[in-house]
Amino acid sequence: MNHLLFLDSPVIIVIALIFLLLFGGKKIPELMKGLGKGIKSFKEGMNEVENEIKDATSETKKDAHKDTKEDKLDSAK
Repeated sequence: MNHLLFLDSPVIIVIALIFLLLFGGKKIPELMKGLGKGIKSFKEGMNEVENEIKDATSETKKDAHKDTKEDKLDSAK
């Protein structure tokens, strides 16, 4: 059950040939370029979200650490 959607080499070749017949040789590079740009944009968006989450968690940890220091100073007085 660890196969990539049960796609063997002959199946991938048949799909590629059908794709070639449907879109033609000249259109496929344009489609792949658009797909590549879409994937790149998606990855950039995911990286931005990941960085925002990291920044938010680091700020939360800093605030919690700051509050803990203030509590210790208040209790020491």
